[in-house]
Amino acid sequence: MTIERHMRVYEAPGGTYEAMAVYDPTAAEQPGLLFFPNFLGTKEWDFAKAEKVAALGFKVLVVDFYGQGKRGTDMESGGKLLQELTADRALMRDKLLAHHAELFKLPGVKAGRVAAVGFCAGGKCVLDLSRAGVDLAGVVNHGVYDAPEFANAPMVAKLLVCHGWNDPLCSPEATVDLAAELTEAGVDWQLIAYGHTGHGFTADNNPLNPEKTFGFQPDTNRRSWQAMVNFFEESF
Repeated sequence: MTIERHMRVYEAPGGTYEAMAVYDPTAAEQPGLLFFPNFLGTKEWDFAKAEKVAALGFKVLVVDFYGQGKRGTDMESGGKLLQELTADRALMRDKLLAHHAELFKLPGVKAGRVAAVGFCAGGKCVLDLSRAGVDLAGVVNHGVYDAPEFANAPMVAKLLVCHGWNDPLCSPEATVDLAAELTEAGVDWQLIAYGHTGHGFTADNNPLNPEKTFGFQPDTNRRSWQAMVNFFEESF
């Protein structure tokens, strides 16, 4: 297996986007997967992680949800970009649908349902994509749950939520609200809460803080990865 990276530049609502396609060019046909990064936008960490996901048997598109040339470099700049993205959730939904359509332009993406994985702000993106009624075989969320104010389309995607119990961005109340939303929608969902774990527990370049509310947790990272693998094996 040879995993390659190919930059993709395309037009979608809001302007020009620069995403990274990651896949095995020798594989004739594989399911597609949308990979949504954290609030900083696309970066090397995402591309390297996407290579590991591609090795599971997917054609992966690392989504640029901010636009070409727009990347966060710290909390302030990333937070500003995220505020701009989420200020209009209806427009954000339209952008997500365009990224979903772009995935099917990758060579060898199998027709039909695909998967989506999101981290931090990307977790909100995959949930909103599900809320838009997109036919996804499996969606994996790592953090950020708040729903838009407008009504959603019928949700059909199976969902796995990997939750750090100490995450200050996803309180127990927000977690219960998400469970209620998904239950009311009638979708197939599961939620795994990890103790002594906060936000960004998969980010091996961020050290764990003393309060264990933010930063890398190797055990949780390993367990959540295996949970995702098991989920995709069942979904596909």
